[in-house]
Amino acid sequence: MTLRIGILGAARIAPAALIKPAASVSTVSVSAVAARSADRAQAFAAKHGIPRVHSSYEALVTDPELDAVYIPLPNGLHGRWTLAALAAGKHVLCEKPFTANAAEAREVASAAAASDRVVMEAFHYRYHPLALRVEEIVASGELGTLQRVETALCFPLPKFSDIRYDYSLAGGATMDAGCYAVHMARIFGGETPSVVSASPKLRSPQIDRAMTAELAYPSGHTGRIECSMWSASLLKISAKVTGSKGSLSVLNPVGPHAYHRLTVRVGGARRTEKFPRRASYAYQLDAFAAAVLEGAPVKTSAADAVETMTVIDEIYRAAGLPLREPS
Repeated sequence: MTLRIGILGAARIAPAALIKPAASVSTVSVSAVAARSADRAQAFAAKHGIPRVHSSYEALVTDPELDAVYIPLPNGLHGRWTLAALAAGKHVLCEKPFTANAAEAREVASAAAASDRVVMEAFHYRYHPLALRVEEIVASGELGTLQRVETALCFPLPKFSDIRYDYSLAGGATMDAGCYAVHMARIFGGETPSVVSASPKLRSPQIDRAMTAELAYPSGHTGRIECSMWSASLLKISAKVTGSKGSLSVLNPVGPHAYHRLTVRVGGARRTEKFPRRASYAYQLDAFAAAVLEGAPVKTSAADAVETMTVIDEIYRAAGLPLREPS
């Protein structure tokens, strides 16, 4: 059986996140696309060899010849179109952040739980062997009792007209880069933390261009997330977990197919571990197809997304900024 996926929006991320990996996953077919304009959709389809073009988002989500919908729309539209796709009986692979805020995430998670459809948030790094190995090391007790978890995703985005700086589309550094840092802090820390404090750098009164936040975990360890789309930390993609017996550090946990380094230090010994250069997006697509076609479990479920969005909301509150709202 082939999983037929339609793309909702001719987004820049779609070729890397779906179209290219689909070429190497035999059980998946990218079968249709819709965009804000027919011309844009036609051009995108022609460039990427997509056989069908729909005149509207509504037409795509209700297409009876599609099994699933991939949603790479602006953040503020994720919840609305995930709900529409579920109502049309489609499985959903939705880009992160899952929704505009935790309340909307809970609404979508409720709809997902009431359906028999797969809903997966596209935290592609989570499906790469590197992330699975970090989680395994932490859970094994090799590092001892956890003490500190620090995660960061900073990159330069000086184009301030970009939608990621648009409050009306649920933009902000904590939403875009920070959702990764928050998710890694949850997964590598073994629990969902609470937010102790948060310090933003602002692009506008409602939009953070950078954010740092201090975290506290139920089991007693602490954490810190750092994220930026424009700050002195031009490029920083890392994670570090420190325990009573040792530590591990990861360079580029988000895109390990480009480059990565996992270093573990325990008892005076140091080792590095290497992983396949296969794209994390391909592992994610494998997992999505397996969930739909075989009933395999989903690591980045709608329920998991509620946890992440709850922390993001807490960070904005602690920073004195308004929560993001659906578009």
